Amino acid sequence: MAAAARLAMRARPLSRPNPGVAALVVYQGRIIARGWTRPGGRPHAEAEALAGLAPQVLAEATLYVTLEPCAHRSERGPACADLIVAARPARVVVGQHDPDPRTSGAGIARLEAAGIATTLLDDPASAASLAGFLTRQRMHRPWVTLKLAMSLDGCIAMADGSSRWITGETGRAHVHSRRAQADAILVGGGTWRADKPSLDVRLPGLEHRSPQKLVLTRGPAPAKDFTAISSPQAIAELEGVQYLYVEGGAEAAAAFLVADLVDELHLYRAPILIGDGRRSLGALGLANLAEAHDRWQLAERRQLGSDSFEAYLRCRN
Repeated sequence: MAAAARLAMRARPLSRPNPGVAALVVYQGRIIARGWTRPGGRPHAEAEALAGLAPQVLAEATLYVTLEPCAHRSERGPACADLIVAARPARVVVGQHDPDPRTSGAGIARLEAAGIATTLLDDPASAASLAGFLTRQRMHRPWVTLKLAMSLDGCIAMADGSSRWITGETGRAHVHSRRAQADAILVGGGTWRADKPSLDVRLPGLEHRSPQKLVLTRGPAPAKDFTAISSPQAIAELEGVQYLYVEGGAEAAAAFLVADLVDELHLYRAPILIGDGRRSLGALGLANLAEAHDRWQLAERRQLGSDSFEAYLRCRN
């Protein structure tokens, strides 16, 4: 299942508005087929993984899929639950329940009714690979990642506002790889006016993955290729956006944190000291230090050339 969850990352974000799902077929201890949701949402992962496999093989095989197979038919293709019933694998292992009311348990029920042994897991890796879809279904908004690139002393720019470049080339390339996995990217109005960032993906071969561009401002969009949103809460109105990447600046970052809309925090630290520079965050409105504790859990740490990278997940009950 962990391998399927890693494979599912290939679907993100091009599968939108569908979730990025992956499926593996295992026969006699070996993976013999795989699939993931294709651009635009079709074909689904299960259809890709099952295509062309012989019935006698499937009769002894296990299908691993990161999300409950869909149970609803559409003009774009059959329900995956029906495809699986027709293929008749020996067993199906599902990483996560589908909260979409069109499926929500009905996919698994259909497999069981057909006599296919089905196991539902609460698999953390599958949940992580589906974070945008699950957040959209359960909280009615995108999964939000906040990125901050700073000096060792917590500055994102010099006192005069100049900030190119705090991090090195390797760190910047890593940021572009994160942009390529987002549906939309956002900066504050002040950052746009000061830096005019392009917010595109500049990695060879991934330029087409540049996300939708947003700016947090109460006024009109500052450029024709940007969409203005008036508040952090307005991200709930972004149709089809499952993954939102917030690049700051300090006031926009603070606004999302105060609204408790940040699910993942990406910190890039360069081995430099700026001193009297611009801080990475604006006021968060904390009444006491105790409010700052037990909010974030370290999920990843790595070295990127001379820079360090840390990812933290918001601790939610």
